[in-house]
Amino acid sequence: MDPIISIIMGSTSDLPVMEKAACFFDEMEVPFEINALSAHRTPEAVEQFARNAEKRGIKVIIAAAGMAAHLPGVIASMTTLPVIGVPIKASLDGMDALLAIVQMPPGIPVATVGINGSLNAAILALQMIATGDESLRQKLATYKEDLKSKITQANEELAGIKFKFKTN
Repeated sequence: MDPIISIIMGSTSDLPVMEKAACFFDEMEVPFEINALSAHRTPEAVEQFARNAEKRGIKVIIAAAGMAAHLPGVIASMTTLPVIGVPIKASLDGMDALLAIVQMPPGIPVATVGINGSLNAAILALQMIATGDESLRQKLATYKEDLKSKITQANEELAGIKFKFKTN
């Protein structure tokens, strides 16, 4: 089984956030890989990864980083693959990472999700790939229908909660 999505983190301290993406890909039965690479500590390894990802069959890269958060942009500068940046809340409530990832120069786009938003990054990556894969599109449709069902069930449960002045 060869990965089609790559999850890259600046360090393993990002794993608790990025596990949500990994769990989603497991649930959707999509092969992925996870690696730690640092734009500042292992720049040569980042370059080798970015330049070879497409040749290895990777279709989308999810890159997570905190603080200065250069990893997603550095990767995007070296590949034509879509890169989704996940800002990690490491300092300044994650705003430093968010701004570092979202403010890319013209020609080097990085799709950016919310702070610690690895699940949305995973869903977005799968939506990108599913444009050419009907079975993945169906899995996503089922996933989103399940989200609706959870809200419907929550409202049914809320209907059973009684308060003196509650009107519904």
